[in-house]
Amino acid sequence: MTARAADRARYDRATAQLDAPVAMVDLDAFDANADDLVRRGGGKPIRVASKSVRCRALLERVLARAGFAGIMSFTLAESLWLARSGFDDVLLAYPSADRAGYAELAADPKLAAAVTVMIDDPAQLDLIDAARAGGSEVVRVCLELDTALKLLGGRVRIGARRSPLHSPAQVAEVARAVARRPGFKVVGIMAYEGHVAGVGDSVAGRPLRSRAVRLMQAAARRELAERRAAVVRAVREVVPDLEFVNGGGTGSVQHTAAEDSVTEIAAGSGLYVPRLFDNYTSFTGRPAALFALPVVRRPGVGVVTVLGGGYPASGAPGADRLPVPYLPEGLRYDPQEGAGEVQTPLLGPVADDLLIGDKVWFRHAKAGELCERFDTLHLVEGDAVTATVPTYRGEGHTFL
Repeated sequence: MTARAADRARYDRATAQLDAPVAMVDLDAFDANADDLVRRGGGKPIRVASKSVRCRALLERVLARAGFAGIMSFTLAESLWLARSGFDDVLLAYPSADRAGYAELAADPKLAAAVTVMIDDPAQLDLIDAARAGGSEVVRVCLELDTALKLLGGRVRIGARRSPLHSPAQVAEVARAVARRPGFKVVGIMAYEGHVAGVGDSVAGRPLRSRAVRLMQAAARRELAERRAAVVRAVREVVPDLEFVNGGGTGSVQHTAAEDSVTEIAAGSGLYVPRLFDNYTSFTGRPAALFALPVVRRPGVGVVTVLGGGYPASGAPGADRLPVPYLPEGLRYDPQEGAGEVQTPLLGPVADDLLIGDKVWFRHAKAGELCERFDTLHLVEGDAVTATVPTYRGEGHTFL
């Protein structure tokens, strides 16, 4: 029996009494992935990206482990909810226009001490001030650096379009704008190198593209390490007591941790290891989060139909944004139908071994987005479900 076949047998036994669709997290794999992130962090703490987890119980589990500290959140409403729930170090990774949230933050000393908001433009300070509604608490601010690699005088850009702050002078100027503004304090710098951390460099069947990606990423790491260090020096001239410099992502943990200017690493997808992280040379994780759909039809030889399945991930549309049939091995989509909203036909000789009511296990393309489809996660240890915990959705929250 292959390792994957053994996993399928375990998962089927563990969830035998549960009707699909159902989502689960293999805690042995989750914990092993957490240990690997810490190892690659080389002594620098890992800040957990909540967007990639979206389950309070699992956030608590990983933050209880040595080597992890703090949360990187994705909306202000989520940040405040987490802070009210007892998480005392929440870095909001994206600028917000949530006026009600800012009013709540500025009026509550506990929330203001626990939550750090992201800015890259003084106009965002104007919005926060206009939203205070009399709240006078000092708002903790992090400045985001654009990590994109710019070539040919800026005519070629490689990297996500995030912050407009690219140079040390630009970041330092915004730091000075914050320092001049009552009611705000710069406490950190964030720089997410998505073109390094979030792009696979070993794509099966595409050796030339994979080599080109590796060359690009090596150049991007060198350029960013030098520029990030210069940014930190420039900002420390304005804010000598800067608390943290955050960088990285699951795919670049060890590379970013090697930079002296970085004090902590952000990662989250590496806990669940979705399918988009299969194409990396920098690490190999264990798939930990899966969902199962039930076989409801057998339309013909070599075909079964499962209920549901149309759970595409965010990003540029493409086949790589779809969940992948994982267990049993050997199933694939019908190219004329793909993953359907209500039903999904799956092809392959192994389909003839499946009976009505059997489970087909899938891996989502991305990590936390799976939890937007399920109210609960069943936590599996060995071949048993040892706990069932709510996702954000299960607690009544869909923050985006």
